[in-house]
Amino acid sequence: MSCNPSFGGIGKGHLMREVDALDGLCGRICDVAGVHYKVLNRSKGPAVWGLRAQIDRRRYRDGVQKEILSTPLLTVREASVEDLLLTEPETNHPGKCQVTGVVLGDGSTVSAGSVILTTGTFLRGVILMGLETHPAGRLGDQPAVWLAQTLEKLGFTVGRLKTGTPPRLAKDTINFSGLEERVPDNPPVPFSFLSKAVWIKPEDQLLCYLTHTNLKAQQIVLDNLHLNDHVRETNEGPPVRMWPHLRLLKAYCPSFESKVLRFPNREHQVWLEPEGLESDVIYPQGLSMTLPPELQEQVIRSIRGLEKARILQPGYGVQYDFLDPRQLTASLESRLVQRLFFAGQINGTTGYEEAAAQGVIAGINACLRVQGKPPFIVSRTEGYVGVLIDDLTTLGTTEPYRMFTSRVEFRMSLRPDNADARLTHRGFEEAGCVSQQRYEQAVQMRAALEDGIATLKSLQFSISKWSHLVPEVPISSNRRSPLSAFDILRYPEANMEILARAIPEPLRKLAEWRELSERLKIEAAYEWCVVNQQQEIEEVRRDEALRLPEDIDYFAIDASLSAEVREKLNSSRPQTIGAVSRIPGVTPAAIINLLRFVKAEKLKAFPQTGKHSSGKMYLKKATSQTPISSEISEEELGSTFVKTPL
Repeated sequence: MSCNPSFGGIGKGHLMREVDALDGLCGRICDVAGVHYKVLNRSKGPAVWGLRAQIDRRRYRDGVQKEILSTPLLTVREASVEDLLLTEPETNHPGKCQVTGVVLGDGSTVSAGSVILTTGTFLRGVILMGLETHPAGRLGDQPAVWLAQTLEKLGFTVGRLKTGTPPRLAKDTINFSGLEERVPDNPPVPFSFLSKAVWIKPEDQLLCYLTHTNLKAQQIVLDNLHLNDHVRETNEGPPVRMWPHLRLLKAYCPSFESKVLRFPNREHQVWLEPEGLESDVIYPQGLSMTLPPELQEQVIRSIRGLEKARILQPGYGVQYDFLDPRQLTASLESRLVQRLFFAGQINGTTGYEEAAAQGVIAGINACLRVQGKPPFIVSRTEGYVGVLIDDLTTLGTTEPYRMFTSRVEFRMSLRPDNADARLTHRGFEEAGCVSQQRYEQAVQMRAALEDGIATLKSLQFSISKWSHLVPEVPISSNRRSPLSAFDILRYPEANMEILARAIPEPLRKLAEWRELSERLKIEAAYEWCVVNQQQEIEEVRRDEALRLPEDIDYFAIDASLSAEVREKLNSSRPQTIGAVSRIPGVTPAAIINLLRFVKAEKLKAFPQTGKHSSGKMYLKKATSQTPISSEISEEELGSTFVKTPL
């Protein structure tokens, strides 16, 4: 954990649950390393709740290391990767060459059937503090320069992004009295589906505290902007000093200096977060700075509670290379170099959770690629990770990409509570990444949910009888009678405990299983929303099932497409008609014309037989979906492939 000591949040907590559903590691380790657990967005529905936790850095590091080093058949080698080993490409896949391994800093090589690059902020990374700069991917660590140059020479489109980190403060020099306390949840909610509870007792959790900046802190920033290149530089500004051919992308950086310029004359929140049970370090969330150290101290001491705070490590900014993620397929494999996968900040994202989600998908697909199996694709109808990867590979990004619930069309269906139902079965059967224990638990929970819903729906009584059985639930007299127990469970005032008291048999057993009880309540609350969304989901899945040829030359095809649309299609390289519909600037008419061309080419490649009737087209299904046979007539073209909601 090289930056903030926390995991999860709104949108990010969904990614954590999905990573866990695919047997990723971070959720399980957070459950044995957290010191403050809090579900955000509780005032809204469970579909957008955000699981979050403050993490003990030492416990997290030790837990991850223990898991990795004890993994069977896994060899860990610590070294810097300086270059790639390349050979001639495979003829049946797009790409100019194929990766066969890596070159390490000492000149030795490691051969590989697939390679995944997760470079973080290290690609030609530069640290900035005031006007001082020096090469580094993180304070104290050297950047990856040769590797960045190799990727650029291979033809990858390279951009620059920037991020920052706040100064670290000594806990015993902070006056917490008078500051607003953030109390953790009791009981804490675990990240992992495998965890019955977290490791720490509710009463032993640590507090977080809230303070605010003020106009004095703002004035210090405004008076010293000339001493802060990290904030002033944009893509119209000066080039990167050490590599003059590169320029910074114009991107919003959530540093305190940027907040002052973007939102002047406001107080900005600063959360004081502990870095561990036995740590004396406080992380001031929201106070990332790149001012010279002496000015950072002035800003810190102008803030309530921090008047005597001592800085243990100054804040600093980092500027680094990233690669345009539109150069990747949905499996996160490069289109330019076969068997080379990218994950994390190299794809333009920011945050542990976004990196973990990409890492799981890239890792799965790198293994499947070696085995010669189809890729494992999660669509936007199946998970937040699908939305994340589709946004990146279809739309690209010009600023650090963060996951928000607002990016997701089908939030009612893609909830934190059902990530296992959505992904664990596929992970076990298609990817082989899920353990037998997790799979059996997911199967058990799915069966219990189905049985529980059936039982609740079978218990039907009149409104008057329900009012007598559960008087604490205000049942509307306008409802149709009879009502089932599942209908009653939709009311905010109802829960399984109340229903079990009213009808002990057969509901007592359902209520005693806490996790099942909670999930039945959520299923009841969202049933109608999910049913109503299902038609839209099927429309998206139908569009995603219409695959485009990987080697299609958009500049050469005989289709009625403008030069601008051809450029956009060639840049994004969409894999499906559904992805085409999400590219800004590609018109419905262009989508129809592209579909006509692909349809004609498919019919040429597969002559009509009894199975292929005139005016209909059968296309290969997307690997992430259930079998779909798409039949498209000329009359339907005008109303098809433009319905994907965004």
